[in-house]
Amino acid sequence: MRYEGNIFRPPSEARSYILQCTVGCTHNRCTFCGMYKDKKYRVRPLEEIKADIRMAGSYYGDLEKVFLADGDALAMDTAELLEILADLRKTFAGLRHIGIYASPDSILKKEISELTALKAAGLTIAYLGVETGDPELLREIRKGVTYEEMVEAGKKIRQAGILLSVTVLLGLAGRTPRAVDHAIKTAEICNEMNPDYIGALTLMLVPRTELYRKMERKEFELPEPFEILDEMRIMIQHMELEGTEFRSNHASNYLPIKGRLPDDKEKILKLINDIIAKNDRRYLRPDYLRAL
Repeated sequence: MRYEGNIFRPPSEARSYILQCTVGCTHNRCTFCGMYKDKKYRVRPLEEIKADIRMAGSYYGDLEKVFLADGDALAMDTAELLEILADLRKTFAGLRHIGIYASPDSILKKEISELTALKAAGLTIAYLGVETGDPELLREIRKGVTYEEMVEAGKKIRQAGILLSVTVLLGLAGRTPRAVDHAIKTAEICNEMNPDYIGALTLMLVPRTELYRKMERKEFELPEPFEILDEMRIMIQHMELEGTEFRSNHASNYLPIKGRLPDDKEKILKLINDIIAKNDRRYLRPDYLRAL
């Protein structure tokens, strides 16, 4: 398969064929993210994408899962996305899942009729990087949207019938009292969207990012591991969700957790509280095994 630069995907897309529809990210200004710093955003030619689908069909025969990369493939023209989805379904008879990264801005620019058409054409799930519900922190990390716009984007995906998976980022407020507000307000923004999935990641500072440079200038300090767990505990305590799968199984996290909210809320909180009470790093993923 042909790929340009490093390719990223959500943990749940581990067994998906990755089809690179766009290169880079439309926004690419978040202070913590180094994923696409080496790329300038562009849409790959449609015929090139279709050729990749044909190659994948020849190589794999059939597939059940496909993920559309790079960082914001939803920004593509809807008509072209519909052609890609049609080609995928024609090529892979067993296809049951198509996922995509979606920036809040790209979601907001789509009409609901466009999103429902994409759903009808086979788009299964959209991954939205929420990161935080703290309005001030959203501005500081240069997410490019307000709290209200982020909520609107999430609700729009759900209204279209597409599964919504949101990412939240533990440690984003640094080692300060603001971490409590970050945790509570992130729970609140998730409550407003009521996504199908929530994936919690833990901040890891990446060279060449603005947040890394702030750390070098002593303007930002990463929380300690048990402070991160306390942040996650506060966040989950304030979540009032219906039928949401919660995961912290990304490699960046110190403690892998999975459960369904609200059913498993008390069980999850008991586990976190027990680990915090032990205050023993042996119960946590060691730093040398953590990665983005």
